[in-house]
Amino acid sequence: MSHPALLQLGLTRRAALIGAAIVASAARSVEAAEDAAARLAQLERRDGGMLGVEVRDTATGRRFGHRADERFPLCSTFKAIAAAAVLARADTGEDDLSRRIAYGHDALLSYAPVTSKHVETGMTLAELCAAAVVWSDNTAANLMLDTIGGPEGITAFARAHGDTVTRLDRTEPTLNTAIPGDVRDTTSPAAMVGLLDNVLLGRALSAESRARLVGWMHDSPTGLKRVRAGLPAGWRTADKTGTGDNGTANVVALIHRPDGAPILSAVYLTGSPAEPAARDALHAEIGRLIARILPGT
Repeated sequence: MSHPALLQLGLTRRAALIGAAIVASAARSVEAAEDAAARLAQLERRDGGMLGVEVRDTATGRRFGHRADERFPLCSTFKAIAAAAVLARADTGEDDLSRRIAYGHDALLSYAPVTSKHVETGMTLAELCAAAVVWSDNTAANLMLDTIGGPEGITAFARAHGDTVTRLDRTEPTLNTAIPGDVRDTTSPAAMVGLLDNVLLGRALSAESRARLVGWMHDSPTGLKRVRAGLPAGWRTADKTGTGDNGTANVVALIHRPDGAPILSAVYLTGSPAEPAARDALHAEIGRLIARILPGT
């Protein structure tokens, strides 16, 4: 056999081996996603209620989930989006993060760990965003909503960035009723991951505003017992939790692996009869599942 023919044969074999490896890798990815979906369904049956999950590797597009396109109550996960909407207005000069906003005692809700300390002085818009995202301060969230046109401003922001599902209809605290079948104040896990992709990694915000929002989410202690608790040491997480009536416990997150591109996740649980600690433990199990299915390179 001539040298060119041998060379061609070698190239053909190499291409076949590469093709086989790609097919095998794709098959393993599908199998892993199916295994993960089965595990999520098992967790849902074990703890009761409805569990919605969307997890996406932003580098490869690999994903897994459960009830990813069904609606779930947003609860306080909306605060990350509200902060993004405020930051977007600041990016375009429509508002100023240093603007001081005055409010009275009558504006304080029952959960106002930060705003309750600053009634006499008011707070800047940036400080309100931080209070809402880091500490989930409900009064701060409502004051933020006032600057973007109310709950409708969240819905409009979502639509402007390709999310046709997420909607906010009420303010704190009534948006947390989580009534079964009520479409008000809801999202789907898949829609939320898509919106987070635009907000935290895409072009919805300037680089400075993205970094600011991710920093607030990273500094929040409210999710330490949820998905974060199941992730390996060295994985850096920025998240926003949400907790409401009817056994509702949520967390949305941007997860940075030490040696891989970020992962986006949205975990929504509602109607669960489990105790709060058990709901947190379920979230932690999903964190461990994420690390097993998408370990990075």
